[in-house]
Amino acid sequence: MAVEEAERPRTYRTLDEVAEVLSPAEQRFERGRRTIGLIAGPLVGVLVWLVCGGLPTDQRALAGVLSFVIVYWITEAIPIPATALIGLALVVLFDIAPVGDALSGFASSTIFVFLGGFVIAEAMMRHGLDRRFAFRVLSLPGIARSTYRVIIAFGVISLLLSAFISNTATTAMIFPIALGVVGTLSGVVANQGGEGADPRRLRFATALMLMVAYGASVGGLLTPIGSPPNLIGREFIENETDTRLPFFKWVVISAPVVLLMFVALCAILILLNRPETRRLSGAEEFIHAERAKLGRLTAGERNTLIAFGVAVTLWILPGVLALVLGENSAVYETVTNRLNEGVVAIIGAGLLFLLPTNWSERKFTLTWNEAVRIDWGTIVLFGAGISLGSLLSATGLAKSIGTGLTDLLNVHSLLGLTILATVVAILISETTSNTASVGVVVPIVIPIAAAAGVSPVLPALAAVFGASYGFMLPVSTPPNAIVYGSGMVPITKMVRSGVVFDIVGAVLIVSMVTVMVQVVGLV
Repeated sequence: MAVEEAERPRTYRTLDEVAEVLSPAEQRFERGRRTIGLIAGPLVGVLVWLVCGGLPTDQRALAGVLSFVIVYWITEAIPIPATALIGLALVVLFDIAPVGDALSGFASSTIFVFLGGFVIAEAMMRHGLDRRFAFRVLSLPGIARSTYRVIIAFGVISLLLSAFISNTATTAMIFPIALGVVGTLSGVVANQGGEGADPRRLRFATALMLMVAYGASVGGLLTPIGSPPNLIGREFIENETDTRLPFFKWVVISAPVVLLMFVALCAILILLNRPETRRLSGAEEFIHAERAKLGRLTAGERNTLIAFGVAVTLWILPGVLALVLGENSAVYETVTNRLNEGVVAIIGAGLLFLLPTNWSERKFTLTWNEAVRIDWGTIVLFGAGISLGSLLSATGLAKSIGTGLTDLLNVHSLLGLTILATVVAILISETTSNTASVGVVVPIVIPIAAAAGVSPVLPALAAVFGASYGFMLPVSTPPNAIVYGSGMVPITKMVRSGVVFDIVGAVLIVSMVTVMVQVVGLV
């Protein structure tokens, strides 16, 4: 079943494109927000540049550029991907970094995870496999009776998968299935809620998309292999403090944080984006009838499922080997080095061009013209975000921010340093990658804690956890960028939800990590 053009994921829609689904009051708000942002962006950038006069030239210039970019991203003054590219151009123009460094983010393997994942998602939507998956999930006992249960069910799936494969890979897998669920239920939800059937306007769709992304970010904390920042941060801690953090201890420490944060996600996401209706009367009968219409798997569905299965298997394999053979085994290290997530995504996508649907006519699962209809804007957006994050670390601006906050707040106690490390890690992760946030904050907080005469393990571990809690912006994490590309998550709702979860996450990290590191005897 082909997806109509209007339903395809997009990173950005102009005011004219969304006007048809906005009320007059909402149109005025959108026009005002974008107009104010258009003017405020350059002004804020210049103001920050003036205020940061005591910093080195490159740090000062980067602070101004980042401020301008963030304002434009939040207000959507111009297309978000265009803002990202303009930011990189300004980096070169103001001599913050050479062009090779400014564009280096586009060579990141994460970009190819996006690319491969989006191509697989395109094949799923084109052949209707996402619709088949959606009906299978909704057929679980009791799920389809409630919009709340649908949202929570997808959160559980996303959380558990991301504990063993990366947050990005998890979201890339679950995203097309969630799209299928929205497409399947949008009519039922809209009719019972008295709203229009456009899924872009449904609060149910917004809550579901955010749950997929946020569930993956939270679930990635559960194990050391759940997210790259975990492994990087743990290595810093073990090398600099002579403290061992084996797999089991990590899970014991993180499990309460993950569990409580997921409960908060379910409650607050549904509260802030309350679905148009709670009960889905008649949905089970409708789903049963629609599943019957699907019949047997078509060749296109079968081939897409094969490509999807290969990608998932290869994404999961390193985590399985770590559990069975240990993280220090030669086999695990070899497989991890060879099965880079970006490479795996390309392998899965490449199979779609090799597996035929009709060999006699030389027809394959996906054509190139079909594949290029993916959301390139999201890929541009995150490539630029990676580059800007690298520059934040390379210029020393991130370190200046961290040390400046420490001196300004005069924080030297264990609790104070833990709170500061968590908050700074969360703030930095909002504008750069989680990995970069860990690489900046953890090396700073360990010597600061040692100089203050307190154990650096707690604040360092809290910083590692905080680095995964970037919920506010599309560029904060790859999962955010992926679901933002659905067109069902307005930037204002992502920012609003993200602010709440950043605050809740910081409180849970500080309180629960403080308790659990004492339980396992790390301090």
